[in-house]
Amino acid sequence: MERNELYPVFLKVNALNTLIVGGGNVALEKLTFMLKSSPNAQITMVAPIFRPDIIALSEKHGIRIIEDVYDAKYLIGNHVVIATTDDIDVNVQVYYDCKERSILVNVADNPPYCDFYMGGIVTKGNVKIAISTNGQSPTTAKRLRQFFEDVIPDDVDQLVQNLNRYRDTLKGNFEEKVKQLNEVTKSLVSRKKIKTQL
Repeated sequence: MERNELYPVFLKVNALNTLIVGGGNVALEKLTFMLKSSPNAQITMVAPIFRPDIIALSEKHGIRIIEDVYDAKYLIGNHVVIATTDDIDVNVQVYYDCKERSILVNVADNPPYCDFYMGGIVTKGNVKIAISTNGQSPTTAKRLRQFFEDVIPDDVDQLVQNLNRYRDTLKGNFEEKVKQLNEVTKSLVSRKKIKTQL
């Protein structure tokens, strides 16, 4: 059985610079996906032409758009790059240019040319769950996202905030605090088991 060896991280894209190469449907999808999760993401886009929807989003969210063909000079100052053009050769060039500069890169719909995948994301306040199928099936990630959005209660964020306040009142070292928090939250697992049995 194949194993997913990806290591999930949550990037602060409001503090990192992201470049999206392309201005068509796939670029719009990636842009919308990123802004839904991180409305203050720092994004620049470069393409000879942009869909009107992209231009509207750029005006709303302060996204810089550059009307030009891709050139490696546009990688300068960026930490993350997403290639979305309909020209495979351009996308692969973006990949190799990024690898030379140690920039994380994702070539849309081309897993061998990706340092990371943009999986499904469930957000409930401060709670965020990322779903990955290891680049094998974005549709499955989407369906799992819809499932978890329905299953996870909207008030889960209140639980997180209450536990955060409780944690601040705890005395002792880190290990002791973790032990006390584990004791308080173990009923959450018990309730899940009871629900599953019913």
